[in-house]
Amino acid sequence: MKVVILAGGYGTRLSELTGMIPKPMVEIGHMPILLHVMGIYAKHGHKDFIVALGYKAEVIKDYFAKLSHMKSDYTVNLKSGIITIHKEPEMDWNITLVDTGLDTMTGGRIKRLKDYLGEDDFLLTYGDGVANVDVKATIEFHNKCGKLVTMTAVRPTARFGELDINNNLVESFEEKPQLHQGWINGGFFVCQPDVLSHIRGDHEMFEREPLQRIIEHSGMAAYKHEGFWQCMDSKRDHEKLNEVWDSGLAPWV
Repeated sequence: MKVVILAGGYGTRLSELTGMIPKPMVEIGHMPILLHVMGIYAKHGHKDFIVALGYKAEVIKDYFAKLSHMKSDYTVNLKSGIITIHKEPEMDWNITLVDTGLDTMTGGRIKRLKDYLGEDDFLLTYGDGVANVDVKATIEFHNKCGKLVTMTAVRPTARFGELDINNNLVESFEEKPQLHQGWINGGFFVCQPDVLSHIRGDHEMFEREPLQRIIEHSGMAAYKHEGFWQCMDSKRDHEKLNEVWDSGLAPWV
């Protein structure tokens, strides 16, 4: 299955790091978070990627244009210009980079990929979040439910402690627990190709009007992921992800 990654936003909530580069290129452990996201799918056997670009698209294009050489051993003959590859990179990924417009919303970006997607179901996620989600299980769940879209639902860790209060009496307190309620959109979608027919143009955010139309027709299922999930919306999130990576125990690897 093809994997669509939305990587075109401005990343304004992480402006400290996105002035010169797009958010998916912000590094976790000296590697762009976009590469971490792709690695999650690759380890489940999905290596055909379509990356929807927008803000600073040229940075991501340039990175992938050079990545093969960066990860190879080679000899350059300066007189002839001939490059002899001695050691090729282990990544056998196929990556299609598509400029979907600077101000296009997420729904519009997906719709602009129509010519690249074909007629098969596809996987979809964001270029700024990682998880130890079982991609194979999401696909199996999607096929079993037979819905137009399957969203991976997650319960993030609370930023602050959570109090259980009854008649003004604190009955329990947990320091930064995983939320007991409040499932949210964790990305890692599985979509039928007809999902594009519910998107009406560049101006629509996929998470708003298109998904609402699909929900109104009982067309969306939720795969509940209880494990690790973390997006990178702020400098605090960036620091947390680097701490997890530096521990050597990153759950998504």
